[in-house]
Amino acid sequence: MKVYILAVGEQKSGPEQTLTDDYCKRFERSARSLGFTGINQIIVKSGGGIAKEGERLVSRLPNKAHTIRLDEHGKSISSKALADRLSHLRDDGVRELVFLIGGAEGYSEDVKAACPETMALGPQTWPHLLVRAMISEQLYRAATIIAGNPYHKA
Repeated sequence: MKVYILAVGEQKSGPEQTLTDDYCKRFERSARSLGFTGINQIIVKSGGGIAKEGERLVSRLPNKAHTIRLDEHGKSISSKALADRLSHLRDDGVRELVFLIGGAEGYSEDVKAACPETMALGPQTWPHLLVRAMISEQLYRAATIIAGNPYHKA
């Protein structure tokens, strides 16, 4: 299964990008034997308002991909539950999985309609640059849970 992080806004080099890249590499090394092909990052331009950003996001969604929209108002799940969700999607034959990160204004109604499944990384509002690092870390953690690796100690 191909995994994507589809996000609004460029991420300049810096500690957040370094963290994101590191966890994406770790995921790729750990997850290949589990049926995952790595994390592909797709960035769309920010600006022009919520509707324009939404159009850009929807236009970059891979056909027939399963999409999980990251949203502070979404469903909070544990790392173990995320690992279980990834396993079930993979085992059900899902070929592409997208984690969506919206812009500063949130998601347009078109994006919400196209991507109804949500997930929160806690009840707080996080900077988008950190969200990329956090979801890539959680994906790596999920892969280690699936593999039975001791990285996840809970």
